[in-house]
Amino acid sequence: MSKRPLLLFVVTEDWYFCSHRLPMARAARAAGFDVAVATRVNRHGATIEAEGFRLFPLRELHRQGKNPLQELKAIAELRALYRRERPDLVHHVAMKPVLYGSLAARLAGVGKVVNAMAGLGFVFTARSLKARILKPVISAAFRFLLRRQGSVLLVQNKDDRQHFLDAGLVPAQAVTLIPGSGVDISAFTPTPEPPGTPVALFVGRLLWDKGLGELVAAARLVRDSGVPLRVQIAGDRDPANPACIPETVLAGWAEEGVVEFLGRRNDIATLWAGAHIAVLPSYREGMPKSLLEAAACARPLISTNVPGCRALVQDGENGLLVPARDARALAQALQRLADDPDLRREMGAVARQQAETIYSEQAVGAAVVALYSGLLKGERG
Repeated sequence: MSKRPLLLFVVTEDWYFCSHRLPMARAARAAGFDVAVATRVNRHGATIEAEGFRLFPLRELHRQGKNPLQELKAIAELRALYRRERPDLVHHVAMKPVLYGSLAARLAGVGKVVNAMAGLGFVFTARSLKARILKPVISAAFRFLLRRQGSVLLVQNKDDRQHFLDAGLVPAQAVTLIPGSGVDISAFTPTPEPPGTPVALFVGRLLWDKGLGELVAAARLVRDSGVPLRVQIAGDRDPANPACIPETVLAGWAEEGVVEFLGRRNDIATLWAGAHIAVLPSYREGMPKSLLEAAACARPLISTNVPGCRALVQDGENGLLVPARDARALAQALQRLADDPDLRREMGAVARQQAETIYSEQAVGAAVVALYSGLLKGERG
């Protein structure tokens, strides 16, 4: 019997693999791949191993690493892992694994690589001096590392694809677009709207670039307008992210009472069943998971006219799009859907239909397995 090809995922955090890449890994396993995961192990190592995936704990790779010696150790750790395990295919997830993993793959002689960018992140969305300094450096690194035979860049929306092509970072034949990581349409199902005051729900990390400042400001405007609406926020801080909102700011918002904080929650489908509107006023996304899950639950979507969000939300069809960083426009969109239950139901039905046909785990899994197989056969990259 022929040996199964070894597919190695490289992800900085174990929770992110479980939250955003598990459907892809399951699809690969079902297609005959031997799947392994290299990641920092915190609370989800047992979950990964329970899936039957081999787990390789990473000790040197950190999202917020700043010490040059530490960063070199991270690259060396990956190179040693690649040389020892000899994967047939490596799937790097997010910016640092893409950069460090691609270099390690070159050094270790790994011939087939998928580099997945789930959006362009802090460096390409923030306006800070640090982001402006890092952007050309990282762009140059991409240009060197991604233009390699046997390497494919995986993006989640057309805007990100065009960014890499316009900047000359990767040839067109080496870019693949798969919209998201797949939503479980059997776990996230339509339910009737609950009675009572409409609820607009945000689900995600508590980061400035998710547009939470604008959401709170919009909630104040809606409150002052007299339109009945509750705005709820479910999620946790991410201290390793430069855009993490300080605890003092969150405490002030909570004390003001204009929004309701639900904290970190695992019962996301239950939350959507209790909500009427999904809202994500982000500055940029790859393909927003929270809105995909809301769409599968037949909830109308409010988001911003930015890459990733506008790939999912069609204004006037499955939801409403507003300009980024515009609290007044966001408030008007919230008011419109809060006041119109028929429109909410119409948009929610469209959102569910699209989740089933375009964004389901089955559709995305088939696309990613086709990518893996084509790459191994030399048909891609």
